[in-house]
Amino acid sequence: MTKRILLLGGTTEARRLAGLLVADGHRVTTSLAGRTSEPLRPAGDVRIGGFGGVDGLVAHLRDERIDVLIDATHPFAATITRNAVAASGASGVPLLILRRPGWTARPGDEWHRVASLAEAAARVAELGRRVFLTTGRQELGAFADVDCFVLARSVEPPGTPAPRDLTVVLDRGPFTVESERQLMLDHRIDLLVTKDSGGSDAKLAAARALAIPVLMVDRPALPAGPVSSTPEEILAALRRLS
Repeated sequence: MTKRILLLGGTTEARRLAGLLVADGHRVTTSLAGRTSEPLRPAGDVRIGGFGGVDGLVAHLRDERIDVLIDATHPFAATITRNAVAASGASGVPLLILRRPGWTARPGDEWHRVASLAEAAARVAELGRRVFLTTGRQELGAFADVDCFVLARSVEPPGTPAPRDLTVVLDRGPFTVESERQLMLDHRIDLLVTKDSGGSDAKLAAARALAIPVLMVDRPALPAGPVSSTPEEILAALRRLS
């Protein structure tokens, strides 16, 4: 049965899921936050921008007669996920959640896990002097006061505040282990700071090969309930709702 689906997207998995859903005959609208000016567009319809909190999302679900809400946002998009859970409960629209698995340390890794970006910034000085920061341009401000060289990578130029000694690489993945390794060598990186986003682990493999320690920011906790780890699992769960 064809369903009207609102897909909260912005991830590689969300784009792949949109393609699977459209191919399965559903009417899919992917909602993107609009944080990049030229996002990669998924199959189906696309809307850009927020909803205005829980009440706005509930109104959208009702106005558009959405049958199923799917949250396939970034693992660190905790506010969006909380709003999706609340809107699902208020509207009665079923919610499915897709989260790619986090990373697991391997032999040769030196990981230092922290609970927040602020904690990561506070620990930078004890672990390195030339930092490769891959937490995203919107989080750069958390590291504005670090007293070291910072190499940051993002799709678009970051704003302020930002570290004083900052070099920015504008690039979009996926990246290879060799390209990550060369980037770290070129900039004499001695510490990688990243969030436990899951997905491609090329930068982690490169850090392992170069014996570079990693400051790993743990992802926020998910709400109680079932969570799928692949687009195929979501498709199977959707069929069970029919």
